[in-house]
Amino acid sequence: MSVILYGISNCDTVKKARKWLDAGGIHYVFHDFRKDGIDDKLVKRFLDQLDADTLINKRGLSWRKLTEDQKQLGSKAAIIKLLVATPTLIKRPVLDASGELTVGFKEELYQQLTITND
Repeated sequence: MSVILYGISNCDTVKKARKWLDAGGIHYVFHDFRKDGIDDKLVKRFLDQLDADTLINKRGLSWRKLTEDQKQLGSKAAIIKLLVATPTLIKRPVLDASGELTVGFKEELYQQLTITND
C-alpha cells in the first residue's frame, strides 16, 4: 500500500499525523505543499473525492485574507485555481492511503484505515 501524507511541515496537526504514522512503523512519503508544490492535477484529484467544504479550511488565516470575490467558490476550475495559488487553504493533513483520501488527523480515524506496509 502506498501512503502519501500531504501538508505543511510546521503545521501542528501534520506533526501529530506524522508522529502517529512513525510510531506505527508505517512507511509514508511526506509531500510538503510549500516545498514540493501542488498542481492542478493533484487538486482536481482531491476534489474528485472530497467536496470543497471538506477540503478548504475556512477557519484559517489564509481564508480570512481572501477578498469576498475570492471566497465565492463558483466553479470547480475556480476552486482548483485558488487552491493551487494558495495551498495553505487546504485542510491539513490530507492522507492518501492507496487512493483513499482522509482530511485532518484524528487517531480514531487513522486506526480505522487499513494502512499496512507491503
